[in-house]
Amino acid sequence: MRALLLASAALLALAGPARADQRFEAVLEGHAILPANTMVQPPADAPADARVSGKYAGPTPRRVDAPGSIPGTTGPAPNGRPTGLSFPFQGQPLQGFSGIKPVAGEPGAYWVLTDNGFGNKRNSPDALLMFHKIRPDFRTGQVAVERTIFLSDPERRVPFRIAHEGTERRYLTGSDFDLESIQPIGDGFWIGEEFGPFLIQVDAEGRVQRVVETMVDGRAIRGPDHPELSIPASPTAGVAFQAQRSGGYEGMAASPDGSRLYAMLEKPLLTAQGQAEGRFLRIVEFDTARADWTGRNLRFRLAEGATAIGDFNMVDDRRALVIERDDAEGDPARACGQGQQPPACFHNPARVKRISLIDLGDVDGEGFVRKIGHIDLMAIRDPEGVARQRGDVGPDAPRDRFTFPFFTIENVAVVDADHIIVGNDNNLPFSAGRHLTRADDNELILLRVPELLRAR
Repeated sequence: MRALLLASAALLALAGPARADQRFEAVLEGHAILPANTMVQPPADAPADARVSGKYAGPTPRRVDAPGSIPGTTGPAPNGRPTGLSFPFQGQPLQGFSGIKPVAGEPGAYWVLTDNGFGNKRNSPDALLMFHKIRPDFRTGQVAVERTIFLSDPERRVPFRIAHEGTERRYLTGSDFDLESIQPIGDGFWIGEEFGPFLIQVDAEGRVQRVVETMVDGRAIRGPDHPELSIPASPTAGVAFQAQRSGGYEGMAASPDGSRLYAMLEKPLLTAQGQAEGRFLRIVEFDTARADWTGRNLRFRLAEGATAIGDFNMVDDRRALVIERDDAEGDPARACGQGQQPPACFHNPARVKRISLIDLGDVDGEGFVRKIGHIDLMAIRDPEGVARQRGDVGPDAPRDRFTFPFFTIENVAVVDADHIIVGNDNNLPFSAGRHLTRADDNELILLRVPELLRAR
């Protein structure tokens, strides 16, 4: 595939200026919901600490043992809103899908990756890392969870201390890694994560096979939560890191033959002065056979108003889908007006939630991939009234319009020649983008986008 992409880039570079990014229509054809308060039990041989999760996810890192004693909110006052769910939780939340991929040979089934836990390394030592095989039924609107696979390190392949270091199975937690993207390759999976950022190879049972450091332009790239970094003794001394916190591998695409991974950073890299290197993200190529970086990287230019990406999956051997988003949630028609305060309104409603189609084979002289077109997730057509919930929208919202106004939308994949599937990460219990005072469910939508998928 690499030779094809290089050849295509050379030919297209001679063809003149890139064509403009086009907007295409998206029509809602299915809507399935997994309720926010969906829990799974930890494995029988997991440490007792995993039976109650979210004990450290309160306003301070101090442990709180009593289940349901801390109300979930979208943030501190005055802009935070209650979400209606309280923690710690009995069991492990299924919440937070942060990557999706169709299951080979099983139409309608998908691998989905649960996020790291409760948002950061400090507050998630009792959140087990896992992924699932699910089957959304767009006729009934339900989502069946057919299998859950917990990540573990029994062969001690992780080269640093983990939370459950002294146990036999060594289940991994949200204090060890922040999992954000998944690709089934061969007999197992490759996972992109944010703390390192690292690539992690696991077998079919979720057991770690290797952990790979990130290299960009011949230099090691580390984030502030890399396990080999520590706070210096002097408050005036800095710590050298290049990837932003929560800015590692949010999206990771795989070539159709599985020979290459294209790992995309969620946010721009930082310069030595601590500034973003530009309004673009790096896409780094990885050879799965050699389990090593190829040295090739591309650049993805963020749309106006977008601050990060949410997912990245291939359409064919050169075109791919990328979710772009801002750091906001809620319907703009319910934005706080003069004299209004949350929870009666959204203080920072969603504006930029889109899926862009890009061409990895059309690269300019600076390494930027071409954007072919996009769909707007805040303006999805719903002429047949397929939506199962619309949430708190403006009083004049048209009934044939559907929005996906979530803070984090982290799942997109091709279903067939006309359709894609899209899902949110609900950040349980801290996001409420569909309703003003109710925790977001895990929503999966089926979109008909034939013009987008055929565009070149």
